[in-house]
Amino acid sequence: MLNEKVKTVLDEIKGGNNLGEKITLVAATKTQSAETINSAIESGITVVAENRVQEFCEKTESLLPCRRHFIGHLQTNKVKYIVGKVELIHSVDSFHLAAAINDLAAKKGVVQDILVEINAGDEESKSGFSFDDAEAGVKEIANSLTSVRVKGLMAMMPISSDGDYLATLFDKVRALYDKLKNEGLPFTYLSMGMSEDYKIAIAHGSNTIRLGTALFGKRNYGGNN
Repeated sequence: MLNEKVKTVLDEIKGGNNLGEKITLVAATKTQSAETINSAIESGITVVAENRVQEFCEKTESLLPCRRHFIGHLQTNKVKYIVGKVELIHSVDSFHLAAAINDLAAKKGVVQDILVEINAGDEESKSGFSFDDAEAGVKEIANSLTSVRVKGLMAMMPISSDGDYLATLFDKVRALYDKLKNEGLPFTYLSMGMSEDYKIAIAHGSNTIRLGTALFGKRNYGGNN
């Protein structure tokens, strides 16, 4: 079943997004066992990402070779477990966090690739830069921190069944992405779209999707908090 789901999604995205850009499929592996993740890798998944630092640390040595991302909320006191160990951190939601990542990366002698997180619906319950603050925030991080490299944007979308509303938000984030990229930032990733809305996201400019349920089925949270 997992193998079939992976192949279905890979077939869906092989033509790229509405702009013809290649799509990066990121498997969101929260609550999944290392065995299950390895099965997904064997089925064709090349990028896996955790939401929680503890799970990243627990599973990391047990996984088959793959690209590693981090997509969850990251506290500054836990950056030491992530910096230099993942290819990309999607969820940089403040200058304060970017600075903490930068300082540790500098000590390690590495440059950490990051995405700046945008709270697309300006929801109080979600972290990330508002649209009003996003452009200035990205530029402040990119221009003042030398051991992080801003590779694009990550959007957190509202939970909504209104496809037109979501499409409008996806378009808005894409427009900001294009503006900043055209101004010279080394953008590669526009990370938006999850299991519920990734098809809309792809049709409106996303080139990186973060899928959990669509690949692994409904999560069993059990005792994981």
